[in-house]
Amino acid sequence: MRLQVLLKVGVLALLGLMVLGGVGCTTNPATGKKSFTLYSWEQEKKMGASAAAGLAQQFGGEVDAAIPSQYVREVGMKLVAGIESGVPDLDWEFTLLNTEVINAFALPGGKVFFTRGLAEKLDSEAEMAGVLGHEIGHVTARHGNQRISKQIGFTAIMTGVAVAVGASDSDSNTRKYGQVAVPALAIGGNVVLLKYGRNDESQADMLGMRYMERAGYNPAGQLRVMEVLEAESKGPRQPEWLSTHPYPESRIKAIRGYLDEQYAYTQNNPAYVMNKAAYEQRMLLPLRNLPKPVKDKEPVAWLDVPMLWCGECRALAIR
Repeated sequence: MRLQVLLKVGVLALLGLMVLGGVGCTTNPATGKKSFTLYSWEQEKKMGASAAAGLAQQFGGEVDAAIPSQYVREVGMKLVAGIESGVPDLDWEFTLLNTEVINAFALPGGKVFFTRGLAEKLDSEAEMAGVLGHEIGHVTARHGNQRISKQIGFTAIMTGVAVAVGASDSDSNTRKYGQVAVPALAIGGNVVLLKYGRNDESQADMLGMRYMERAGYNPAGQLRVMEVLEAESKGPRQPEWLSTHPYPESRIKAIRGYLDEQYAYTQNNPAYVMNKAAYEQRMLLPLRNLPKPVKDKEPVAWLDVPMLWCGECRALAIR
């Protein structure tokens, strides 16, 4: 009985957060699916702006060269022009970071970061569009909001259960079985949350290809990005079901399926470009003429922030 009461308290507290935020289960304009979100679009913009302040410095600062930095912004805004009409105006910013770390990530509200280390591994504008489109997909699908909301909900329920077990009589069945059940529930719940993360990555791949096609890029650029990440992730790694991201080969298989079916008409079609020459001139050549960035350590504190979705997967993102 005590367990049920405290669980109800946890659920009521969660409902209170939903009322204060004015949100809950909403239909996402990008995915067309219902999702659980505790924060409004305006709150997401504020969270993103707050987290972005000083973030660039954690990754070596913005690349000090106008041509490649402007190039990233141009391609990013070209992709943004194709997002769904139901997504409100966001504070879109695209920043090229001066770090050898191979990564890209986005914050709620439209702050997108793309590292020099990853840029130098690519060889076409379409590939860069694949990276940026994927990150835009995280923003439009509201993955950061969903993951934070799910974590808050899970934590509230776990707190209620743990308090109930701790408050029970030492010789009661609640205490006896709860001491085993609570850790098991915590482990199981967190594995489920990891699955949400893997689903988010696959969904962002799909949305990224959608935005690429709308902007006139060959969606095959997304496949090349995954091949780069696959090459960088060689070596020992944890099981896929314990990772926040699918293995690159899993994503490659899904992307090939999209290319063979949904986007078959874009292949060998001159209307959908790769733009290798432009990328060489506007990105790779200027970066080669810049001093190498100071070799930095992985900024663990930032990567542990839940809003840095792609930044959480060290196995794929960090050399």
